[in-house]
Amino acid sequence: MGEILVGTASWTDRTLLASGWYPETANTPEKRLNYYARRFPLVEVDSTYYSPPAEQTTRLWAQRTPAHFVFNIKAFSLLTGHPTKVSALYKDLRPETDKRNIYPDALPPQAYEEVWTRFLSALDPLVAAGKLGVILFQFPPWFTIRRANKEYLIEVRNRCSPLRVAVEFRNATWFDGDNRAETMEFLRRHDLPYVVVDMPQGYRSSVPPVVEATSDLAVVRFHGHSDKWNSRDIYERFGYEYSERELKDWAPRLRALGDATGQTHVLLNNCYADYAQRNASTLVDLLTD
Repeated sequence: MGEILVGTASWTDRTLLASGWYPETANTPEKRLNYYARRFPLVEVDSTYYSPPAEQTTRLWAQRTPAHFVFNIKAFSLLTGHPTKVSALYKDLRPETDKRNIYPDALPPQAYEEVWTRFLSALDPLVAAGKLGVILFQFPPWFTIRRANKEYLIEVRNRCSPLRVAVEFRNATWFDGDNRAETMEFLRRHDLPYVVVDMPQGYRSSVPPVVEATSDLAVVRFHGHSDKWNSRDIYERFGYEYSERELKDWAPRLRALGDATGQTHVLLNNCYADYAQRNASTLVDLLTD
């Protein structure tokens, strides 16, 4: 059986800080990360989706965590085709526009290439410390199964190589009918780890929880089952606490992924208060049993 690492998609969320999960002594960013890293071997950095990280920041993450701790980094929104705030771009690369949000085609080609270069370069301290797991590319609901998008997946893999990427879809066409087998075969052929998701169903961005491995590394992300998935309030969308019964049902599926891979990353993304941390601890106990 391969190694299964369990963690959460945040360690700094304001509702987590207010929940009492951290002791009063963990009163600085360094102490909180150290406290978290003593309890879980893995964390996902979600903030890098909204704004690219600074190299000094990733250096501090590397310095403040144990030797075998793993960071999964969520790719900057511009690189996954999401609308991106102009204010989130590097200052010298911001286009002259009255728009608040832009898409990749709003940048000159050289500026777009520079975003890629700076984003990946900022991860160098984690790479040097052996602490970078995967770069998570979560694509938008309009990223459907078609040739151009498959070509972009290969481009992403090549741009990031030798760093590992993982692919999360938010459009069900990748799994409709015969497309499911085609999608899994495509990802395996190109050694692209597929991200298994547990999420609310029946929405535009819903995809089924297809539990398969397409590489020697698997990633599973738990988004919860909020009935307010379309809410603009992120805490309404992700404010869902899994029951022990739900997590028990997932344990054998996670073990099966572990049997099929060298390593499986399991992330609780129900980041409201300490829901994710408590659910992650329960899942660790279930997998250990």
